[in-house]
Amino acid sequence: MVYGRSDNNRFAEVIRSLDLSLKTKMGSLYRSEPVSLCQLFIQSEASFSCLSELGELGLVQFKDLNASVNAFQRTYVNEVRRCEEMERKIRFLSSEMEKSFVKIVDKSEIAETLSPAQIIEMETSFEKLENEIKEVNSNLETLKRNFLDLMELKSVLHHSEAFFEEHTTSEHFLSDQNSQQETGHLQFIAGVILRERFASFERLLWRVGRGNVLVRNADIEEDMEDPSTGEIVKKVVFLIFYQGDALKARVKKVCDGFRATLYAVPETLSERKEMESGVMARIEDLNFVLHQTENHRRESLTSAADSIRPWMIKVRKLKAVYHTLNMLNIDVTDKYLIGECWVPDTHQDRVMMALQRGSEKSGCGLSAAILNRLETSEIPPTYNRTNKFTKVFQSIVNSYGIASYMEVNPAPFTIISFPFLFSLMFGDAGHGALVLLLALWMVLFESSLGRKRSTNEIWNIFFGGRYIILLMGLFSIYSGFIYNDIFSKSVNIFGSAWYANESRYESDTLKLEKEVTLDPTLNADYRGHPFPFGMDPVWQLSENKITWLNSFKMKVSIIFGVSQMLFGVILSLQNHRYFKDPVNIFCEFIPEMIFLICIFGYLIVLILYKWIAFDATQAACAPSLLIDLINMFLINYPSEPCGSKVFYPNQKSFQTFLLLMAVLCIPWLLLPKPLILRRIHNSKSKSKGDRDRLIEHLEDDNRGRTDQEKMRVTEATRGREEAMHPKEREAIEIDIANEPSTSSVAAQERGVGGGGTTASHGHGGEFEFGEIFVHQCIHTIEYCLGCVSHTASYLRLWALSLAHSELSEVLWTMVLRQGFTLLKSGYAGCVTIFVIFTPWACLTVAILLLMEGLSAFLHTLRLHWVEFQSKFYKGEGYAFEPFSFRKALRDSDD
Repeated sequence: MVYGRSDNNRFAEVIRSLDLSLKTKMGSLYRSEPVSLCQLFIQSEASFSCLSELGELGLVQFKDLNASVNAFQRTYVNEVRRCEEMERKIRFLSSEMEKSFVKIVDKSEIAETLSPAQIIEMETSFEKLENEIKEVNSNLETLKRNFLDLMELKSVLHHSEAFFEEHTTSEHFLSDQNSQQETGHLQFIAGVILRERFASFERLLWRVGRGNVLVRNADIEEDMEDPSTGEIVKKVVFLIFYQGDALKARVKKVCDGFRATLYAVPETLSERKEMESGVMARIEDLNFVLHQTENHRRESLTSAADSIRPWMIKVRKLKAVYHTLNMLNIDVTDKYLIGECWVPDTHQDRVMMALQRGSEKSGCGLSAAILNRLETSEIPPTYNRTNKFTKVFQSIVNSYGIASYMEVNPAPFTIISFPFLFSLMFGDAGHGALVLLLALWMVLFESSLGRKRSTNEIWNIFFGGRYIILLMGLFSIYSGFIYNDIFSKSVNIFGSAWYANESRYESDTLKLEKEVTLDPTLNADYRGHPFPFGMDPVWQLSENKITWLNSFKMKVSIIFGVSQMLFGVILSLQNHRYFKDPVNIFCEFIPEMIFLICIFGYLIVLILYKWIAFDATQAACAPSLLIDLINMFLINYPSEPCGSKVFYPNQKSFQTFLLLMAVLCIPWLLLPKPLILRRIHNSKSKSKGDRDRLIEHLEDDNRGRTDQEKMRVTEATRGREEAMHPKEREAIEIDIANEPSTSSVAAQERGVGGGGTTASHGHGGEFEFGEIFVHQCIHTIEYCLGCVSHTASYLRLWALSLAHSELSEVLWTMVLRQGFTLLKSGYAGCVTIFVIFTPWACLTVAILLLMEGLSAFLHTLRLHWVEFQSKFYKGEGYAFEPFSFRKALRDSDD
């Protein structure tokens, strides 16, 4: 097949675009994706549909061009209020459904954005349904109140018969109290009061009546529902006997004060019986009407339950669109909306396609929306593309600070280093397996678990971090096998390299003695080769287990800690190279590497050398690395004891050289950078002054010349500029870019790269040598002292590992082991071990998995934030927060 020249060019362009796409995908997590500032012109008729498409896409971050305008004075404030009113109505319907136990069906996947013409129809349907439910609720409340009154009257009539049987006793009581007066006919009042108020009510009646009031009461056994609140209340029926109109008025006032409900009860028995039968008939009729009304209300709510979730999503999408439209400006002709937005370079084609779809939906043609890229010196937002796996690791980094634009992102390295450092502190294969099972359950059933939308914040945190928990479980199993630690026990898979040879020890000694000392220098006790993988299980039984493991884990902590810090300093070189900052490379990266390697890198070499060069036969005179490091700083090399002597040729000279290099790195870090920055600033100021004088001289020469002479001078000046060296022309362009009006912005832009230390540290973009020098002093002191403190900080890997293993062994020895000792007693031992297993398992989960796991997680978090990221990561950017319906709905649900 033969290709023409145009075909070859097109093929090359496709290959370049694919290569750029692959590089962007690979580098989107390592660095922020390129983001550009764009200007958007949209016709007013197409603005809603275009922004709806952009909201579905979720790749455009709009700038608020009306930040100085009050929220109540913006263009689309009335539309936002309408959306809030519709949202209120939907919340009202949702609350009514919850009260009626109507299940709301989640059909969010079919909810599409409405057009402005459909808003009126939705508002009408909302208002109609709300009014209907409110009317039904009002009628239902009235019916319930009438039903409550009838039930109370029924109880009053039922209990009044027993009260009237005491009528004669009441007259005798009152005649005794008023023996000097002629006893008249007793009067009475019947009613109902809340049970908790009756004691005070009765006491006050006695005081008001001065003993001339007789109160009879009985509890209503049936539960009564308050129509206003829907709560169940307990009430009491009372009957008050008294004499005289004056006492009657006082009794009624007391009843009104305690909010008692009074009922008219006939005096004769026949009338009371007739009234009771009428009340029962009315209760039956009212109960039927109540049942029908509640069914009608439930049917109305059930018919709307399928649509309530899509309605809420549509309204929230509408509200989000109008909020975004309020961030745009309207041109003088009121025909276009003008906005500024940040768009990732790799997604600009998708954004253009979304705008075209919105323009077609609005019927305004393909030219209804125009997107132009703007040149700006403003720092773009940081956009790191993530998925459900990398999202949690990016969240850990963002909690420390959002990466500056195009700064190296620690998240890709955190994916491995975070669970690995965690496992060094949580090194138990059994506990790691339990953590892994929990994480696998959450990962395998993440779809069903995610749809439940739990409101438990602790569960949401665990579920959101399911992938990091998965890796922590896997790495903990690996570290547990390295430590040979499974629920504080070791496994002997390959056979121990240590054994008590019967040819060296008597049989009685092996049978009777609890302890036997094994000598690694003798082949009779040691096979001469280590355990193939991990720790030899014999250390689990040895008396000096903690001493040996502490020494090993401390050295491992130093090795991994210094290696991670070295890697962080190397990543700072990537920042300096990307931002083309040779000053930081020469004045910061090189002395920092030399300082760290000469002291702590050398310490790692000594650790490895000691492991390789010294065996058990030389253990008595093996060097103490801590003492050797102290002697290195003191330049003191004693000959006694033998562990303090030099142990390789030219050690004294070499260590003195390393110490000298480390000391020289301190002034190297402190002095050159401020001096170089001052020289650069002075040279730029001088070149700018020469340029200003040249421009002023040319302006003086142009005064009084004709237009033809000015044109000849301009052409001659242009010819001289074209004849200039490219570097000189570039220097002039840089000086022009650094005019006072834009100096602050330029300083900020320069400050993004390499930690921003090359930017002018003065106020308003002015160069202040004193402030830069103080800043460099702080950086030098912080780095040099931080290398020491951070190295010591990594010893927490050993400390927490020791605490975890010892707690696990204590639980085994003090709890579960007691049950195994009783197994010899037969069935009773089996029951005992079954009973003891429960508290052991609960303590293991509560203390070792939850408390120790959380402690190890927090310490790992500190090691990454302080010890690792401080070497290269500034975190002074701001996140790319696009206009997205998905994010708006998630925030509304939260």
